[in-house]
Amino acid sequence: MQLKARSEQQDAVVHPLAELLKCSPEAGNLLDEAAQRVACDAGEVIFEQRGDCKGLYVVIAGEFLRKAERLKTRLSLGAVPSGQLVELAAALGDGHHTYTLTAQTPGSLLMLPIEGVRRAFESYPQLRMRLLEELAREVSRAYQMCDRFRHGCGRRALGGVALG
Repeated sequence: MQLKARSEQQDAVVHPLAELLKCSPEAGNLLDEAAQRVACDAGEVIFEQRGDCKGLYVVIAGEFLRKAERLKTRLSLGAVPSGQLVELAAALGDGHHTYTLTAQTPGSLLMLPIEGVRRAFESYPQLRMRLLEELAREVSRAYQMCDRFRHGCGRRALGGVALG
């Protein structure tokens, strides 16, 4: 019974992911076969900034928070909604996490081990390109948020006067 529920949860996340990324059936099967469900408790650190990337993660349930340290300043990068891929930069880049992910509530993730992701890249090179495109969208959204935050803080500090 529990195995069936686990399989259905994985199917609910992995198969739409493969369809969304327009993977070949072979690449979708590789991702599906490699997927591992990870349950976590509130306060549990899933991975740490600068640690080795073990795979791509998809949030299934729960609340997770991203935090990073940049130039000796701790930053909250915000919450991760259900269904979102986590840490594309590490999986597609140098293999080291760019932030720390912590469970705020009990939850679960689907982990696609990096070896399985690499096999899927080999059998379907377009998958890497689609994930790079998604990473570019993430970077663009983050830049826009930073820009809005920077301009918003400047206006408040100057009594609502915008600098040109």
